[in-house]
Amino acid sequence: MLRSERVVDQASGLRQMVSSRPVRAIAVTGGKGGVGKTNVSVNLGVAAAEMGQKVMLLDADLGLANIDVVLGLHPKFDLSHVMRGECTLDEALIEGPSGLKVIPGASGVQALAELSPAEHTGLIRAFSEVAGDTELLIVDTAAGISDTVLSFSRASHEIVVVVCDEPASITDAYAIIKLLNRDYGHQRFRILANMVRSAQEGRELFTKMCRVTDRYLDATLGFMGAIPYDDSLRRAVRAQRPVVQAFPRSKVAQVFRNLAKKIETWPQPGGANGQVQFFVERLIKYSSDYGEMVL
Repeated sequence: MLRSERVVDQASGLRQMVSSRPVRAIAVTGGKGGVGKTNVSVNLGVAAAEMGQKVMLLDADLGLANIDVVLGLHPKFDLSHVMRGECTLDEALIEGPSGLKVIPGASGVQALAELSPAEHTGLIRAFSEVAGDTELLIVDTAAGISDTVLSFSRASHEIVVVVCDEPASITDAYAIIKLLNRDYGHQRFRILANMVRSAQEGRELFTKMCRVTDRYLDATLGFMGAIPYDDSLRRAVRAQRPVVQAFPRSKVAQVFRNLAKKIETWPQPGGANGQVQFFVERLIKYSSDYGEMVL
């Protein structure tokens, strides 16, 4: 029996611990660093929380976690403590703006594939215990196209690819779409153009991406929207506050609110696949698969 199969078998008894309420898991990725993924994740999360949704934001950067810094939070525990069984996930959770629940990332943690089956099961149990309070799970992935980034993306129901109108960003965004599509069969991606000068520029950027993927990949891209360049966002980052609260009347804040409303219209995951522990089980299985591939 493969290690990933043993882990899932060990976790099967935990499935009844979670309510049947579907939880939408969204991975925010982009390949290249500096495209604004974390700001997108934070502001989408806060905007959705302001609308009354129960939102959990997971900092999935296991090397250089920074959501707590962006929000000016000071966590006592992080995901590494949960993985080692030193605290519960509930103890590691921090409450952010508007009731947003934040799971701080763990800087310098080894790859998920290197965790033991017992640690995997503990991680599933930890998420299962807080699942009943979650409707939307936003996963802020790390930069690059590491195995961990791919695992978090594959485990999510939706993949949002943040891209800027510059060659390196477009190339890296295409690279992660190509990997997920060709190697793992993922076919649907939502493109979010960031730091554009106009809505038209955002559409043109999306068209550029479509031209390449339509020619070489069996993938469907959907245009999620365009976030304008706005100095308000830079000032909000300096103040360690989400722009939707620091400058609520700014153009970029309104765009984030509209995007959060759009997410509510996306298809709701149904059945068991809509529960948080299944997201974690998939994450662990895919991470374990990577570990077996390199042995």
